[in-house]
Formats: sequence, C-alpha cells, structure tokens
Amino acid sequence: MDKIYLNEMDFYGNHGVFPEEAALGQRFRVNVVMETDLRAAGRSDNLEKTINYADVYTLCKEIVEGKRFNLIEAVAENIAVDILERFESVERAHVKVIKPNPPINGIYDSVAVEIIRGRHE
Repeated sequence: MDKIYLNEMDFYGNHGVFPEEAALGQRFRVNVVMETDLRAAGRSDNLEKTINYADVYTLCKEIVEGKRFNLIEAVAENIAVDILERFESVERAHVKVIKPNPPINGIYDSVAVEIIRGRHE
C-alpha cells in the first residue's frame, strides 16, 4: 500500500489532566501516515486523484488547537477517525501525537502515543 506522510506538524493546544495544562496550553507535534492507493495520482499528475496535504494539516490543526482533551490518546483517536471519515481513499491512518514538555519531573525528550486505525477494522 502506498503512503502519504505529514511529519512533525507543530500545534499549540490545551490538553492534559492538570489544570495548568488546560489554562496555559503547550506545544504538540503530530505525525500522520495515510495508507492509500496513489497510482491514479502518479499517472495523472492530478491533485483530485490524491489527498490534499493542506486539508489534512487543517484537520489536525482544528483538532489539536480547537478542542480540549485530557489525554493525547484522545487527540490521536480523533485525528485518525476524522481522517478516515473525511478521506474515503485512506485505508489506514497512523497518527502519532508527541507531547514534548509534559509535567513530569525527570530528563527525557518527550512522551508520545501512536495509534493505527483502519477502515475495515
């Protein structure tokens, strides 16, 4: 299956279980991989035969910046479900949500969740 990648999209949202996360917000990074057949797009060189990356970016931005969730698992789930609902040619959506600076005492790069949702699962 062919794949379309949107890597390291940065957004600012108010997700988290602690009151300060909801009030102050923080940065989130999102990676999306969509499994789809790109043959028609490759042969025709026609945007109508593929998935418009700008539309996927906007969908992710609206969810991360426009809604509020306690868990990044819920952020990822909402993005995956919306991609499958909006883009009929996507067979599977891989969504990774990265929280670079969660309120955890310690030294680490980030925390993240990754989910895979399919149309026929």
